[in-house]
Amino acid sequence: MNKAKPIREGVMRAWDTIAEGWHEFRDVASDAITRFRPKTTRCEVESADDRLTHRASRWGLLAAEVADNDDNVQVMLEVPGLDTKDFDLEVQNDVLIVRGEKHISREETRGHYHVMERAYGHFERAIRLPAAVDEAGCKASYEAGVLAVTLPKAKQTRSRRISVSAR
Repeated sequence: MNKAKPIREGVMRAWDTIAEGWHEFRDVASDAITRFRPKTTRCEVESADDRLTHRASRWGLLAAEVADNDDNVQVMLEVPGLDTKDFDLEVQNDVLIVRGEKHISREETRGHYHVMERAYGHFERAIRLPAAVDEAGCKASYEAGVLAVTLPKAKQTRSRRISVSAR
């Protein structure tokens, strides 16, 4: 009896499970996976925060929900650790573009990091909108790590009830 065969089959089943999970994750969250680019300094002197930022993860997950009703498109984006001044929002061709910068913040300057999974730096996330919107009436707020953007639908895309009368 070949003892390697059951081991090989077990490894192949494990690999198939990992691949299936990865494909599902990619299909569901590929738009949410966002690249963070650390700020590059033009001088030779680098601060401790700059060194930490370059060691941090370059990728983060900015999960979004997009919903629409008769009058508005509502976008909710999880972006923890920012301030309202850190955002730049723009609408281009029915795409909401959210740009920002997540700064590193440390309360303790002593010690060493053993795990650094949070991403820092500049990021940009593009979210396709389900309808044309009126950019002039857009409103945004930020609370508890969630950016909420309300975008009124353009007049031509708003739905309207039409009553039918008898002749």
